[in-house]
Amino acid sequence: MSNTGYSKAQIAIHWLIAILVIIQLVLHEGIGNLATHLKDGVEPNTAVLLLGRSHVVLGLVIFGLAIFRVFVRLKQGAPLPPETENPILVVIAKLTKLILYSVLILMPISGSAAWFLGQEAALKGHLVGKFLLVGFLVLHILGALYQHFILKTDVLKRMVQPEQ
Repeated sequence: MSNTGYSKAQIAIHWLIAILVIIQLVLHEGIGNLATHLKDGVEPNTAVLLLGRSHVVLGLVIFGLAIFRVFVRLKQGAPLPPETENPILVVIAKLTKLILYSVLILMPISGSAAWFLGQEAALKGHLVGKFLLVGFLVLHILGALYQHFILKTDVLKRMVQPEQ
C-alpha cells in the first residue's frame, strides 16, 4: 500500500461496519424487549423476535468484520498522517482507532456472553461498551470533519476514495 490512501477493501469494510453499528445503535431496544419477554414468560411477537435476533446476528457480523478489518490493516497498512500533522493529534487519532477496534471486538463478545450464557457482568460490560463506542465514534467523526474543514487535509477523502 502507498502512504496516500486506503484500499477499496479497507474502505468497504469501514463503511459496512459503520452502517451496521448505526443500525445496532438505532435498533438496540429490540434485544432488550426480547429479553424482557423471555424473562417474564411472555411469548414475543414476530417483530420483537425479529429485532432481538437481528441484534444478535448483526453483532456477530460486526465482530467478524472487525476481526477481518484488523487483519486487512495489518497486511495492507494504513496511510501516514499528513506531514504537517500536530503530534498530539496523531496520538489522539491512534488511540481513538485502537479503542474503536477494541470496543468493536469486545462488544459482541460481551453481548454474546450476556445473551447466550446469562452473564450479568457481561451485560454491564456491554452497556459500558455502548457508551464508549458512541463517545469514541463521535470523537472519530469530529476528528475527520476537523481534518477536512479546518485543517484542509485529505484524511477524510482517503476513506471515501480508494488509492489509485
